Amino acid sequence: MAPPGPAGAHPTSAEPLSRSIFRKFLLMLCSLLTSLYVFYCLAERCQTLSGPVVGLSGGGEEAGTPSPGVLAGGPRELAVWPAAAQRKRLLQLQQWRSRRPPAPRGDGEEAAWEEETPGLAGAPGGSGAGSSVAEAPPGTLALLLDEGSKQLPQAIIIGVKKGGTRALLEFLRVHPDVRAVGAEPHFFDRSYDKGLAWYRDLMPRTLDGQITMEKTPSYFVTREAPARISAMSKDTKLIVVVRDPVTRAISDYTQTLSKRPDIPTFESLTFKNRTTGVIDTSWSAIQIGIYAKHLEHWLRHFPIGQMLFVSGERLISDPAGELGRVQDFLGLKRIITDKHFYFNKTKGFPCLKKAEGSSKPHCLGKTKGRTHPEIDREVVQRLRAFYRPFNLKFYQMTGHDFGWDG
Repeated sequence: MAPPGPAGAHPTSAEPLSRSIFRKFLLMLCSLLTSLYVFYCLAERCQTLSGPVVGLSGGGEEAGTPSPGVLAGGPRELAVWPAAAQRKRLLQLQQWRSRRPPAPRGDGEEAAWEEETPGLAGAPGGSGAGSSVAEAPPGTLALLLDEGSKQLPQAIIIGVKKGGTRALLEFLRVHPDVRAVGAEPHFFDRSYDKGLAWYRDLMPRTLDGQITMEKTPSYFVTREAPARISAMSKDTKLIVVVRDPVTRAISDYTQTLSKRPDIPTFESLTFKNRTTGVIDTSWSAIQIGIYAKHLEHWLRHFPIGQMLFVSGERLISDPAGELGRVQDFLGLKRIITDKHFYFNKTKGFPCLKKAEGSSKPHCLGKTKGRTHPEIDREVVQRLRAFYRPFNLKFYQMTGHDFGWDG
């Protein structure tokens, strides 16, 4: 039997109760965190990453070329890891960062996407299995890296409103070498006084070989925009999504009607005087569709070869074909193909099998593809007659017949 200690002292073999409980709690917490981390790796990262997380500033080398890197989560010892894997990991990290929806804007910018049920991936257009759209699970220790840099856009979708600009941008964002702002910056029309530094800060970070893009459809009809973009860079590539101006005007009116049900009828807004049949070109819904007039301002600052005109109709009927033209224009490898799309019969337009940063089929939001109101046939015919000479001139200027007068 052990001899008793000094009066009032606890036995030396027993720790204070509170310290014992704290140590047990700490051990349990560490075990729990370790288990969660292992589960997270198995469920998310290990699907797309076949080796250690590596952070490099490079990544433009050919796949399979050994390149020195630094292990992101351990001692700063050198590791030999393929450059393609390094770049893919950083791309996934940046795509995850862009997953967060843009802050609500005060200019009526609407939600771009809505998720579809997984079963839609089997809709006409092919199965969702085997799609090459890259999923983007978030990094762990790689999140501490601050790779890439913010650049002014090398390409801008400048128009037109209700032509299909949102669809084109979201389709392009599937490409791993395209990084784009989700919300419309409205820099060259509304916020030019804030300066290029402010504008650059809106852009996502990019790696070498990636293109920075944005889209603001109102640029095309803003008189000051061509000179301002040219002052930023004369090499900026410009994309214009155009659509039958009559259909575009009705779509424009339909959007306004959904927000202001008390506005006058389309017919009354179309004419200065219904009896004389004079079209009111001061109404923005009509004015935007006079494409030849707006294009003249742009050609004073940019050569026609630096502009690509995308058909809004073909973007619906043949999205892969139009995306092929866009990728060629931007100097990108043709990665986005018909296997990325399926046609949603309910909505009446193509949807992505997998959008950027998601593993589920996505379509443009519910605010897109609204049912147009019935418009008086005579009004439609008069509008077609009004637009015909402008359309013909536009065809000549662009060297492309969009078939709106057929």
